[in-house]
Amino acid sequence: MNQREALLKQYFSKSSIGGTISINDLRDKEFNGELLSKEERQALSNFDKFRLAVLNAQTDDESFHKRYQELQVMANLDDYKEFLKEKYFL
Repeated sequence: MNQREALLKQYFSKSSIGGTISINDLRDKEFNGELLSKEERQALSNFDKFRLAVLNAQTDDESFHKRYQELQVMANLDDYKEFLKEKYFL
């Protein structure tokens, strides 16, 4: 990685501003060819199952789109460790 990329990564890193690692951060990490820990893979799997269950339970377009947006926010902002809790094991 060149110096510019390293500086940009450091500048825009969530961890440097006190942010948590989200589901989407894990997806980016995986997409970039980085290996995920067992815990990280489990969180992704749990989130995907949870997301499908929630969306499949919706009965109309309006509720589907509302829940879809909520799930997007969760994937972007929630700490991935939230999805390691027992309630997300489906």
